[in-house]
Amino acid sequence: MTLRTLAVVGTGLIGTSVALAASRRGVTVHLLDRDESAARTAAALGAGLPGPPTHPVDLAVIAVPPSAAAPVLAEAQARRLALSYTDVASVKAPAQREILAGVPDPRRYIGGHPLAGRERSGPLAARADLFRGRAWVLTPTRLTSKTAFDRALDLIALCGAEPRVMRARAHDDAVALTSHAPHLVASLMAARLSEGPPEAAHLAGQGLRDVTRIARGDSRLWSDIVESNAGAVADVLTRLQEDLGAVLAALKDLAEPDLIRGPEATAKSRNILVDLLERGITGVEELDTDQGRRKTVAPERDVGPGGLDEGAGGRDMGPGGLDEGTAGRDMASAGLDEGAAAGPDTGPGGQARATARPGSRPGRCAPREPAR
Repeated sequence: MTLRTLAVVGTGLIGTSVALAASRRGVTVHLLDRDESAARTAAALGAGLPGPPTHPVDLAVIAVPPSAAAPVLAEAQARRLALSYTDVASVKAPAQREILAGVPDPRRYIGGHPLAGRERSGPLAARADLFRGRAWVLTPTRLTSKTAFDRALDLIALCGAEPRVMRARAHDDAVALTSHAPHLVASLMAARLSEGPPEAAHLAGQGLRDVTRIARGDSRLWSDIVESNAGAVADVLTRLQEDLGAVLAALKDLAEPDLIRGPEATAKSRNILVDLLERGITGVEELDTDQGRRKTVAPERDVGPGGLDEGAGGRDMGPGGLDEGTAGRDMASAGLDEGAAAGPDTGPGGQARATARPGSRPGRCAPREPAR
């Protein structure tokens, strides 16, 4: 199956990058955005044609924030924008439930999330090679047709990405750890800088810049992303809080004079710090190992949705033969910005801002991006 026509609804970073990649491969792309100036900007970059198509396209890409994905998809289906539909939102389960319950034809839809992004947002930040070599997760439901699945695979191939298939809930749990919680932690650290001594900025090195880089992401989009995945993010931060509590207690103990804390307490507190630092090294090494492992995966073409649904059961077969047990490791590395996502090579970065408004006229159903 080969895509000939495409509609991109939402011309932010991610939507415009998808459009640029497809246009350069000879696909006719139609650009829709509630902010018509954003669509015109994307068109001026060579991403496609501003405005809706006259006939249904092969595939529509809904490039809007997580909370807007279901209503924008429902509107697009109601006016028969495309034969099949996918999205690029960084949170899948809530929208999937809403889509299964309310869109005209859920068989034509397959959830998607390209694990790529930048700290910058908007069409001017878009790049045709943004997804090259990056993981692109698909979350088919029990109703997803093989045609919709294959068209999504075609899009991923056009963009040079690597397909992965996961259940929606497993995806959301994974990105809570690899993208959404890290973004909040980066923001917490960056927020301290405004309260630090004036000399601090002059002493900041690359380490601090690496830690805080993703905190530049659009605040409205990131608020939408984190709220959409609040439970999973809270679980990650709860475990982080437990580690921080232990480290804080150790530091307070080590801050006491030697005569007060005693040698045994000193040794115990030092061991807590060393243990944390060594676990951090192990975690980073796991990312490095996973990057090498992903390069060896050869995605298979002759696969289908495999009976996936948002609950338990069903075989999680997909491109590359991944199952739910391995898919979480075969997603992109940390720092996914998008949503988001969270920074270059990580998250959603360019999804449109608001939800579609009922009764909006064709070509204006997509909110203007602010994401990850």
